[in-house]
Amino acid sequence: MKLDLTSMLYALSFALSNVEAELLGLDTGHCRRVACLGVSMGKAAGFDEEELRDFAGCCILHDNALTEFIHEELMESKEVIQICRLASMDETKMHNRHCIIGESNIRLLPFRTDVENIILHHHENADGTGALKKNSSETTLKSQILHLADVIDIRHRRATMTEAEFDEIRGWVKSQSGKLFSKETVELFLESVDFETIDHIQNTGLLEYLHKELHTIVREYTDEEIHNIADLFAKIIDYKSEFTQSHSRGVADKAEFMARHYGFDKEKTVRFYFAGAMHDIGKMIVSNDILEKSGKLTIDEFAKMKNHASATHYILNQINGIPDIVEWASNHHEKLNGSGYPRGLSEKELDFEDQLMACIDIYQALTEKRPYKDGMSHEKTISIMMDMANKGELNKKIVQDIYAIMPQKI
Repeated sequence: MKLDLTSMLYALSFALSNVEAELLGLDTGHCRRVACLGVSMGKAAGFDEEELRDFAGCCILHDNALTEFIHEELMESKEVIQICRLASMDETKMHNRHCIIGESNIRLLPFRTDVENIILHHHENADGTGALKKNSSETTLKSQILHLADVIDIRHRRATMTEAEFDEIRGWVKSQSGKLFSKETVELFLESVDFETIDHIQNTGLLEYLHKELHTIVREYTDEEIHNIADLFAKIIDYKSEFTQSHSRGVADKAEFMARHYGFDKEKTVRFYFAGAMHDIGKMIVSNDILEKSGKLTIDEFAKMKNHASATHYILNQINGIPDIVEWASNHHEKLNGSGYPRGLSEKELDFEDQLMACIDIYQALTEKRPYKDGMSHEKTISIMMDMANKGELNKKIVQDIYAIMPQKI
């Protein structure tokens, strides 16, 4: 399957930035700002374009394991951890674990250059006082650049800044030479990043700057590589809330199973798996207060919840070359009689694949166990879905097929 992985990471940075904003209290756009600063310094350090492209990906993904870390805390404490408590958690533990998990996660991605330990060491201080106690002689320049860019954005918490504010940051960075930051990295920052650079990024826009600095490339990836890419982001999506900790991966597996049943060719089956894994990427912009509310949602809360389908369309539509996947993924809450959302499409406007994904999503949601409910049996689930089909909401033939063959999968 052909995919522009860089444009995919840029697009998904919108979702990741919303998670960082919710969990860390940062202005939306943290991972993009870190990537912009990292690319600027990387160019000055002499990274070639392939290295820069992969390094930008690491910058965008440097906090990819935040949601997984919180899940670990939930399992360890056996109690619900409010998001606002994240700031009061043991900082060293948080930095240590999310770096280790994050490093493991990005090994799933088919980067073309050496990205080893960039994420693992992005919370290491030059003097060895960081999360894993590694000093600057034990970490790479790329991890040091990422560390500096990350700390600047977290410490100063400014989506925009004036020249006076930037001068203050420069002075502070100088004061941390040999302490938080290596002397080499500090010198690189002072030499390559001036207010003109910052002002240009601010005026151009974060994504626009990245697109201008780095050309995106459409490449052919193996089925295994596509599965790995999809699985990584399904994991990030699912760990956003403990209520749906395996939903996206379950939908993807069943999407692949049903695609094979209907005789989709190999390429289309992989694309359908990818769509299943990514169908709920829009939920990353929905607050956990809504995702994990035990009672009935208010009208306003339900409206915000429904926005996730539109957000999925918005995010995936920014990735080059996957218009079919965009539709299959974002139409999973549409109904044949037009009563679904976000666009209220009717049967004649929904492809067979859209209708199939909608059925798979409902089947997965009803059968999976969640903290507030046990999963329903196959028979009970099909009974509910058949009732929906009789009301004109779902494709009855697909429901009947799921009834007949899904037990082979589960």
